[in-house]
Amino acid sequence: MHTGEIDIITLGCSKNLVDSERVMKQLEMAGWCCVHDAPQPKGEICIINTCGFIGDAKEESINMILQMAERKKKRQLRTLIVMGCLSERYRAELEAELPEVDAYYGKFDFERVLNEVGTRATRENPRQYTGVERTLTTPPHYAYLKISEGCNRMCSYCAIPLITGRHKSRPKEEILAEVRWLVSQGVKELNVIAQDLSSYGLDLAHRHLLPELIDEMAQIHGVEWIRLHYAYPTDFPEDLLDVMAKHANVCKYLDIALQHCTDHMLSLMRRHITRAQQDALIRAIRERVPGICIRTTLLVGHPGETEQDFEELKTWVQEMRFERMGCFAYSDEEGTYANLHYSDDIPQSIKEQRVAELMDIQQAISAEKMQSFVGTTQRVIIDRAEGNYFIGRTQYDSPEVDCEVLIETFETSETLPIQIGEFYNVKITRAEEFDLYAILC
Repeated sequence: MHTGEIDIITLGCSKNLVDSERVMKQLEMAGWCCVHDAPQPKGEICIINTCGFIGDAKEESINMILQMAERKKKRQLRTLIVMGCLSERYRAELEAELPEVDAYYGKFDFERVLNEVGTRATRENPRQYTGVERTLTTPPHYAYLKISEGCNRMCSYCAIPLITGRHKSRPKEEILAEVRWLVSQGVKELNVIAQDLSSYGLDLAHRHLLPELIDEMAQIHGVEWIRLHYAYPTDFPEDLLDVMAKHANVCKYLDIALQHCTDHMLSLMRRHITRAQQDALIRAIRERVPGICIRTTLLVGHPGETEQDFEELKTWVQEMRFERMGCFAYSDEEGTYANLHYSDDIPQSIKEQRVAELMDIQQAISAEKMQSFVGTTQRVIIDRAEGNYFIGRTQYDSPEVDCEVLIETFETSETLPIQIGEFYNVKITRAEEFDLYAILC
């Protein structure tokens, strides 16, 4: 088998996706043809970028490795390489249990993959990899922008610091260079990501640099939307709110994981914030950025969560009325503070029941908030065509995880056809819990 093709399979989050895209660019510069997340992999080499965050993600990664190892056993695959979070944390165990894999790389040495597979270039490539180029696997109008790696927070339940290590910010000028390159490739929407956006710059300048970074990004010609993901509430850089209010191309959207509301649980979770401080921050965000969409995640079933804690959490969710909310059941992760110091004492059935109850509350809130859009005009970007609809998003919706706007194709005209990747003003005609329907203005 000599196809000259490499299959890249990415599991887990958008931060992993960025790593895969960097690897793909370097492999392509070395003469390889890379295919990302192919439905039926056919390449002679397979690289799996794994996730090791929680139990389900680890299981998915292991199953994918086993599946590709079976292909190798059948001589349908020459080389199998594993990289990413799972192999960063469990490399020794994986090497012992799955010797079928030819090479393991972690989360920070993955660029050595090129040394493993070699080059296929028939002529010398005069260009050197700049460090900002990637092979984009997203639709060409949006991309993810990773501004830092790692986390210093050490929340009780979270394995991320055990995988990624301490927080490390990318230099601001390097990030801005990547933004300019992305814009040159046709990217209009930048989804800014990190394990902890709030700490950006503290290791570089001993001060918060996120407001300054976003302010400068917003002034780059061609940047239409900037959306912020994964902020942390403790020591949140509130100057960022002024930047968000100032620039029309900074989406009125903030993804900030709050996890819980009672002082008892915030203490057990080692969040280093109180209910009063957290509520004050939410009020400040909404007051200083009118109309903002707050997306948050909550965690239930953490050791020590009482029925009283959960009832208070339900009441709080009803009071806060978050625009977007997800909820997860606690997963006991090896080596975390909770795993070492607490007992995983809440039955899985209770955890899942609590998730369902909270999501039922949120579904009703979402339905009401979505109805408030009916009759309004919204600017949307078009992601794709599907059936009788063009599918778009407002500034309040991140790709793949949030609500969508469905525009019926018969509402288009020959003089103004809808193009994927372009912005349009639409009038919202009706709403469901998680979708809007619209016509072109």
